Amino acid sequence: MHPMFQHVLVPGLATALLLQAAPVLAQTPAVLAGAVCPAVNPSLTLADAQRLAHDNNPTLSAARHELAATDGALQQAGAWPNPTFSMELEDTKKATRTTTYTLSQTLELGGKRGARVAAARLGQDAARSQLVAREAGLRADVAQAWFEVLHSRQRLALALQSADLAERMSDTTGRRVQAGKLSPVEQTRSRVAASSARLEVNQAESDARISGHKLATLLGRTSPCVGEAQGDGAVLPPLPQIADVVRLAAAAPSVRLAGIEVDRNKALADIESSKRIPDLTVSLGNKRDEEAARNMTVIGVSLPLPLFDRNQGNLLEALRRTDRARDELVAAELQAQSTAAEGYETLRNARAEAQALQQDVLPAAQQAYAAAARGFELGKFGFTEVLDAQRTLFQTQTQYLRALSAAHRAAASLEALLGTELARLPGAGQ
Repeated sequence: MHPMFQHVLVPGLATALLLQAAPVLAQTPAVLAGAVCPAVNPSLTLADAQRLAHDNNPTLSAARHELAATDGALQQAGAWPNPTFSMELEDTKKATRTTTYTLSQTLELGGKRGARVAAARLGQDAARSQLVAREAGLRADVAQAWFEVLHSRQRLALALQSADLAERMSDTTGRRVQAGKLSPVEQTRSRVAASSARLEVNQAESDARISGHKLATLLGRTSPCVGEAQGDGAVLPPLPQIADVVRLAAAAPSVRLAGIEVDRNKALADIESSKRIPDLTVSLGNKRDEEAARNMTVIGVSLPLPLFDRNQGNLLEALRRTDRARDELVAAELQAQSTAAEGYETLRNARAEAQALQQDVLPAAQQAYAAAARGFELGKFGFTEVLDAQRTLFQTQTQYLRALSAAHRAAASLEALLGTELARLPGAGQ
């Protein structure tokens, strides 16, 4: 047998990447990671990537700072108004001067302070829910990017093997043309096939770099050198029960956040309502009359009269914003249900496609290529048959990788929506 076909048919990594793609999708050669990124970091598991993102992602860090800032808002909401000290001087002549010292304190009426504290607490709850939602979303984004790195490097391995095979086929065809066994047209076809394979390699390298940049950004790094994605890319994500998806979608992080926003707007409306009741200011002081040579106690009470401004406009605005928040809650519930149903169907279809390709289509394409290669070696088939079989196998393997990527993307989107990992659901199965 020609060494070219021995290279393809002899068991090993090169053969597995081309003729047995499905079983070896769990493997990614470190040399490919080095080709994409010269300074490769140690192998990066999905758990490692999610841990790094949790510690270093700037967007998540910003959400933590926002939650910490609400502590200050809550503290300020409960603060009492400061007292006011005033001094009043009548007449500039010392003998007839009257000096008054007064200490005033505003007493908030109508439950203003309690309403402010309640609104601040709900603002803190909203920031906490937003942080939880961002953590869930980041876990899902990292999982999607990590699998994309894994699959892009596997596609690069596949493209490199296909390009190597195309070059060998081109060399063999050239020798046969020189020997007069094949038409020069076959040599032209083989060169075109080799050029197309090299273009596939360039595209695969570009995709691998782009996926590395995406993952590095999520990890809070400026360098795309994220190392070798270490894991099993051929393992499909679990498919949960549709009932669990519907149940969790009704209490998705986005829905919870919208519900808190309704309560917060109600609390803000309560603040504006409490402002309709004016605050009472009491004062106590001392008045010194130099001409009469005596001190007098000064007691005062002041209360604004709400004749013209009763805070009607601000209250109306707050009430309408509460109505808007209620509508947004309904919209969030409908959107969560719709997105969950769509994500579930996408995941189910991608899993079914990947399973069908792995169990039926890939083995058939591998057998067809092996038969065509052996027939070409024996002179029974022409180069066109081998080229078609090779192209079909490569396209099938690429389609399988894309189906795997689509399944992991759908699972990541569903996890981000539901705020939990699919594997943790009791009804989830492979």
